[in-house]
Amino acid sequence: MIRILACLSVCLAGPAFAAGPMAPPGAPADAFPRPDRPVAEIVAPRWSSEAERDRAGEFAEVAKGMAIAPGETVADIGAGSGYYVVRLSPLVGPGGRVLAEDVTPDYLAALEKRVAELGNVTVVRGEPHDPRLPPASVDAAILVHMYHEITQPFGLLHNLAAAMRPGGRVGIVDADDIPSRHGTPPALLRCELKEAGYRETGFHPLKGGAYLAIFVAPAPDQRPRPEAIRPCRDGATRR
Repeated sequence: MIRILACLSVCLAGPAFAAGPMAPPGAPADAFPRPDRPVAEIVAPRWSSEAERDRAGEFAEVAKGMAIAPGETVADIGAGSGYYVVRLSPLVGPGGRVLAEDVTPDYLAALEKRVAELGNVTVVRGEPHDPRLPPASVDAAILVHMYHEITQPFGLLHNLAAAMRPGGRVGIVDADDIPSRHGTPPALLRCELKEAGYRETGFHPLKGGAYLAIFVAPAPDQRPRPEAIRPCRDGATRR
């Protein structure tokens, strides 16, 4: 009876706490300067309805621009409701892997339910400044309509770079607007990514005033030191 009760307790508690980090903590948030711009609040797990996004061809455009291929490991940073996750899963196939990372407990719980039958998806609990992904494990990472919500972008980019394989590419989808309207001006994005050691390799306008910006992450030993990073200023974000 004791064994049964113990098993029942673990089984009932398991799903609520199943998602966890996949790596030890990286550099702490307070090692980096704060961004010299507003940071938007996290308001919802999705950008717009999935039907609308499918009609606009959003996923197909981003997957093509990022050159996502079967067998790759792709991390969805700030996976939210899982729109990209469930579409990436068949694209990378059984030989690939999708890491669905988020920091919000309710989103993580809903994600686990949604991907329960997808054998190549792992839900990961990260931190706002650290995705907590295994070193040198990711071929491509996407950050979709959430960069403007990152409270410590320099820390997140620094720690994400450690998880990328050599030549790993990072795609950021955001609205061409100011953070208070849930966007990031491209010039500001480029400046912050450059400060973190990333190199831009592509820029694709998307429907609805959004864009996909693609960068190559620096090798771990080529990342700028946290104290050497200088915040970027953009007068437009003051509005």
